[in-house]
Amino acid sequence: MAEFKEITCSQELGEILDESCQRKIILFKHSTTCSISAHAWQEVQAFIRESSAEVLVAMIKVIESRPVSNQVTEDLGVKHQSPQVLLLSERKVLWQASHQSVTQNKIKQALAGEISPFNLSS
Repeated sequence: MAEFKEITCSQELGEILDESCQRKIILFKHSTTCSISAHAWQEVQAFIRESSAEVLVAMIKVIESRPVSNQVTEDLGVKHQSPQVLLLSERKVLWQASHQSVTQNKIKQALAGEISPFNLSS
């Protein structure tokens, strides 16, 4: 089972980004008022339950923790979307998906390297 943590402040985000230098991190941006995000959250929860990977899944509730959500955009250079899942390693985004593309299967494929990583800065 994957480890889970909710991020509510910029200090916790910094700790998660630092930890991405030690292991891969799945960062899930969740809107608690959106039905599409509710379905994506179910997919992420299924991934957490069924994963045997040594991975941390971190969640930011984008309405309740808007400053932290905005900081993700600034620090990682990725356009804000919700729901959105980001695969982080070495403080960089290797892969991202949003809306209906947030699925347990796609998260597993990204972690396994079966979905091509991309560079967001190019």
